[in-house]
Amino acid sequence: MTRPTSEIPTKRESLNLRVPPDVRALIDQAARALGKNRTEFILEASCRAAEDALLDRALLRVDADAFAAFQARLDRPAAPNDRLRKTMQAPAPWDSE
Repeated sequence: MTRPTSEIPTKRESLNLRVPPDVRALIDQAARALGKNRTEFILEASCRAAEDALLDRALLRVDADAFAAFQARLDRPAAPNDRLRKTMQAPAPWDSE
């Protein structure tokens, strides 16, 4: 879970990076666009990437009955309802002028 900058503990360690000037400029531009400094931007982005990498490796184990029930729900057609009908009748955003 990414923690807001205000919740980061006060004890810190240094992490030095060597980056090409164009990459540093890109990072600085993105940080400014979000109202952050370079350190905040890099820390938040790297934490998010680290969490994603770890979550992508997470393994979910279920028994055969639970998996069969899960597959059955995926294979079952969506039950018609007002919200689904409205969505299916609405023009796609890229088709609107």
